[in-house]
Amino acid sequence: MLRYALKRGLSLAVSLVVASLVIFFVIEVAPGDPASFMLGLNAEPDTVAALRSELGLDQSKLARYLSWVSGMVTGDFGMSYTYRTPVAGMISDRLWVSLPLALYALALSTLIAFPAGIYAAARRGKPGDMAVMGATQLGVAVPNFWFAMILVLIFAINLRWFGAGGFTGWDKGFGAAMHSLTLPAIALALPQAAILARVMRSALLDILGEDFMRTARAKGLSRRQALWRHGLRNALIPVLTIIGLQFSFLLAGAIIIEQVFFLPGLGRLVFQAISSRDLIVVESVVMILVFAVITVNFLVDLAYALVDPRLRSRT
Repeated sequence: MLRYALKRGLSLAVSLVVASLVIFFVIEVAPGDPASFMLGLNAEPDTVAALRSELGLDQSKLARYLSWVSGMVTGDFGMSYTYRTPVAGMISDRLWVSLPLALYALALSTLIAFPAGIYAAARRGKPGDMAVMGATQLGVAVPNFWFAMILVLIFAINLRWFGAGGFTGWDKGFGAAMHSLTLPAIALALPQAAILARVMRSALLDILGEDFMRTARAKGLSRRQALWRHGLRNALIPVLTIIGLQFSFLLAGAIIIEQVFFLPGLGRLVFQAISSRDLIVVESVVMILVFAVITVNFLVDLAYALVDPRLRSRT
């Protein structure tokens, strides 16, 4: 297991290096100069040149890349061009909104999807199975921002159980903060739960046709007992893949939901940074999100090896 983890860790490190190169140079070649954008169209060339020098934009791209990467290793992401504050502090403040939101949504989607997928697989072809599949089809088809607006209309405007938007902050208490994240988390979780439930059902049905499942049934176990004792663990590999991808999406792709609910998360930060050509913020946030995605995939690989020991022997 240790050898397997070391190989995956090396792959993670190489992926991070390649990702940093791609992120930096793709964003740097984007049209538009941050200094010119900040000073406006009528700015004097000398003023623009002075600001470029102050921001470090007059250095070569290679020097700026090496400075950026070395800073990230030590936790220094540089200074925001627009706000003139440390990027690390901006990311930290926003991460304490986006990360709990992603974890909350992932927990909700898993709690919904696992029972639904298992229930549908245990009742294949029956009305219960068709009802679950119909609901998941609807969940996959409807965009999460539409769910968000419906939730606001019902629970915030009509019932007034929740606020229509904003984040109270963790200083108001854990319960108050989670309460303000509940509607956004539900809006993110429902479409993901639909996808995960369908994958769970499909994986379980594939496992039910395997020889070891027929052997378990021949020894006297009922279909439901065989499913719970032997089928569920063997069906987890594709499910873990989807859970890993979902967490990455929920963390990196919640920008629309954050806009609907006016949440000060990473999504809104990237949107604002792109609008103001604050390249150092965009690069740093995207790198953090890529790091999260790659790390989650690394942890999923380790989970594969724990669930199915045969994977360790193939590496």
